[in-house]
Amino acid sequence: MRGSIGSMLLDRLRHIGVSRIYGVPGDYNLEFLELIERTAGIEFIGTCNELNAAYAADGDARMTGIGAVLVTYGVGDLSALSAVAGAAAEGVPVVVISGMPPLHAVHSRALVHHTLADGDYDNVMACYRQFTAASTRLQPATAVVETDRVLHAVQTLQRPVYIQFPSDICYVDVDVPPPSPMSVTSDPGLLAQAAQWIVQRLAQARQPVVLVDAMVRQYGLHDRVVRLCTQHGIPYAALSTARTLLPETGPLWLGQYGGQASAPGVADYVNGADCVIGLGVRFVDSTSGYFSQDLQPGALVDIQPFSLNCDGRNLQGITAADLLDAAEQALKDTPPAHPARPVQPDHAVPASPDARPWGQAVFWQRAEAFLHPGDIVGADNGSSMVAMLHARLPAGCSLLVQPVWAAIGYSLPASLGACLAMPDRRHVLFIGDGSFQMTAQELSTLLRHRCNITIFLVNNGGYTIERMILGPQAVYNDVANWNYADLPAAMGGDMAAVLSLKANDVSTLDKALAQAEQHEGLAFIEVGFAPMDAPAGLAAMGQAVRRYDYGLETPELP
Repeated sequence: MRGSIGSMLLDRLRHIGVSRIYGVPGDYNLEFLELIERTAGIEFIGTCNELNAAYAADGDARMTGIGAVLVTYGVGDLSALSAVAGAAAEGVPVVVISGMPPLHAVHSRALVHHTLADGDYDNVMACYRQFTAASTRLQPATAVVETDRVLHAVQTLQRPVYIQFPSDICYVDVDVPPPSPMSVTSDPGLLAQAAQWIVQRLAQARQPVVLVDAMVRQYGLHDRVVRLCTQHGIPYAALSTARTLLPETGPLWLGQYGGQASAPGVADYVNGADCVIGLGVRFVDSTSGYFSQDLQPGALVDIQPFSLNCDGRNLQGITAADLLDAAEQALKDTPPAHPARPVQPDHAVPASPDARPWGQAVFWQRAEAFLHPGDIVGADNGSSMVAMLHARLPAGCSLLVQPVWAAIGYSLPASLGACLAMPDRRHVLFIGDGSFQMTAQELSTLLRHRCNITIFLVNNGGYTIERMILGPQAVYNDVANWNYADLPAAMGGDMAAVLSLKANDVSTLDKALAQAEQHEGLAFIEVGFAPMDAPAGLAAMGQAVRRYDYGLETPELP
């Protein structure tokens, strides 16, 4: 059959699960936007800037499995690039579509706006190649095959891809065959060998454990991992990048593993294990207690998306999903060789919080109690993320954090994407004042779409996480003190439907929480603290960063 290149691209996007495209209109993408407006099953979500659009697509993709963003060439591309790099670092599949100048301008090297006016149309593509799994510039002769190649890459490699879409080819008709089914299969012989290695290691293990990273989310391995652990009594722990991907209740859940930053008992168990089934594990500074992991030599059985490393041997040509299936089949008649010896996460709750002075220790306990089973909980880098990573979250919660790229401001627009992807779930966001000021504009988009979200704005007068590293009194760690609770009204919120409150003590916090509990729609609660007030764990994190980055033990440079 024949169809336009624009319609083909939209059909292919819908075929892989895209139902929302986030972005900003620009003169090179307007014709494509007109087509989106007339296409059923896919919606354009306008955001305040391209950086936030890409963050929103990231948040959407973490909930649904795929996200998409539309920008205009040059200025929009580079505005979005930091968020795209974050998606690459964290393994989030996002399709970036850039409306670029017409092909005749590219071929003639015309000096047009949104370029460096030097005739070079390859520099932006060169930037994106560093942070994407595949990239292309669509042309009529190869548009279909190139689109299929790039979309195959985003599904297979679970990282961002980049498509440049010249403005003058949207309605060019081409032959459009049906999309080919995507499949990545394992070599049967290598797969059987890999499964046998795992069976042997588990049979020999005195203390096995499964250690989970973001790969479980990327490749939808949740059910397979749960079956492996429950059927064979293997305890499991998660890096911070994988919190809430597996059930965090029950006798097999150990807790979050982060080297010396782990909860008491968790590091001892994981470090003492003689068989660590690692699922996509990467020991990044921020997920390993600054490289304080201490696994037994040779204990790690390293399963990556398309390979296995075990006992100094490497196998390629297998997928993690196939390997888990094959291992389950090989183990089906084998009873658990070792009873689980779980370590329940340490979670001491103060007996009488009301007797303590106002501060973050009280707030985070109240905030944790506010959460419901099934909530989607966003937490921005810094105080909020540290607090939520140490929290015991109710069953079925999803934690939306970005520990590896760790861009402040990520969580607000990412929560927009999560809200639109999962409108039937309650959303709760914790974000500091410094982080909020990075991407605050997207509060207006949350209001515009009437999202059901409670936002806790943690106002402690600046960058507390940076103060914990260096400069506790330095002016460079200060930010302007906005009238945060007034922002929903200023951004066009229907104040009859929006709850906007401030809390600076236990009494006002409890009243605000009670009101938010009964509220449907957007609730915005500003919570005030002293600049160095922080959740448990942030000071230790600051010390670790200071030591690693600067070789210093004291919080001030000499």
